[in-house]
Amino acid sequence: MIVIYTPEGAEPQHYDASTLRVSEASIVQRTVDMKWQEILKGLEEDDLDAMRGIVWVIKKRSEPTLRFGDFDPGVNEMITRMDRREVEAWVNEVLAAADSQEDVEAFIRLATERVVVAAADPEHARAYIEARAQVPKADPEPEAAEAEQTQAEASSPSPTSSEPDTATSDSSPTSSTSPQPPSTS
Repeated sequence: MIVIYTPEGAEPQHYDASTLRVSEASIVQRTVDMKWQEILKGLEEDDLDAMRGIVWVIKKRSEPTLRFGDFDPGVNEMITRMDRREVEAWVNEVLAAADSQEDVEAFIRLATERVVVAAADPEHARAYIEARAQVPKADPEPEAAEAEQTQAEASSPSPTSSEPDTATSDSSPTSSTSPQPPSTS
């Protein structure tokens, strides 16, 4: 998830939660009193403490003396968006579950309405959805392909063919020309 922090009167700043080191994630957990999975879930729901903790710990990389209490953004200054990998995973999962052309078309409408808005890079999301939603068209002439298959099978010898089999070589005896072992009874 990407946390977009836009301080009043400033340009948006993007903070990618997936770039955190384990030590940084531990600091966020202790600071906001949430487990990592709760923080991730909180990011999906724009939880203020989760977003604040992520932005704060990443800002500390360039401002090591920044204290959590000194970083107090406005409630409307932070939002979360899906990164490219998350958009692609979501699109792939939904398309894999689609059973029909109607499902795919419904997916395209839903994804365009919701996922593009929730993506940190809306143009990438739109392009990825369009590329992945292309469903191969059914073969317009399945009977023709079936007829070609039947014709090809008819022209080749089969086990019940009346044509003679290929002769065997002299060096490769068959059971009818091989001497039978003597009986032990």
